[in-house]
Amino acid sequence: EVQLVESGGGLVQAGGSLRLSCAASGFTFDDYVIGWFRQAPGKEREGVSCISTSGLGINYADSVKGRFTISRDDAKNTIYLQMNSLNPEDTAVYYCAAKRTSCTGYGRLYTNWGQGIQVTVSS
Repeated sequence: EVQLVESGGGLVQAGGSLRLSCAASGFTFDDYVIGWFRQAPGKEREGVSCISTSGLGINYADSVKGRFTISRDDAKNTIYLQMNSLNPEDTAVYYCAAKRTSCTGYGRLYTNWGQGIQVTVSS
């Protein structure tokens, strides 16, 4: 069974940091691109970042460039999203998702999703 499980969310003050993890199981992890998405209340889902199978191809949404860093540890079947300089606009449920081939910010192209984890940034 394919599973993606997010962890590391929570409540943090503006300017603070969190590191999200996405643990994968049930599929050949290093064959898959992994993306992070988020959805705030009343807003559409937004692509945050994506990392290629090699780890060399990385994309970020303009809203998080310079603040967030995505990485992958294939030995641990885990993807990380280091989030620094958080602000209240980063408050959302964050999801990791997997797909084959190339990175994209289009969530509908991802085949497997985690359950999501809440990140709340207080002002």
